[in-house]
Amino acid sequence: MEEKGRTHPGSGYNPALTVSTKWLDPGIQICVEDNGSGIAPEVLDKVFQPFFTTKPPGEGTGLGLSISYEIVRGDFGGSLEVVSEVGRFTRFTIVLPRVGRNS
Repeated sequence: MEEKGRTHPGSGYNPALTVSTKWLDPGIQICVEDNGSGIAPEVLDKVFQPFFTTKPPGEGTGLGLSISYEIVRGDFGGSLEVVSEVGRFTRFTIVLPRVGRNS
């Protein structure tokens, strides 16, 4: 979103981040969506790979999404997916199974 604001000054762009949840059977869905510059298709398939980053050296390690992916899938048995359209949005969707007495 910061990049889109810098590259489109005076355009009236208003950054927005939306978080929503949804009760599923048998889990819960968490969606995080922004209206930033999006992720290019050639990069989208790599975002969950360890050490992959599009940031300049010293500004990111490329571990955040790969660690998140491993926690959601490996530790919790859920799923983590990303959908993006360049110039419009990026949406991460996490689905976690429910466990316990009230699941």
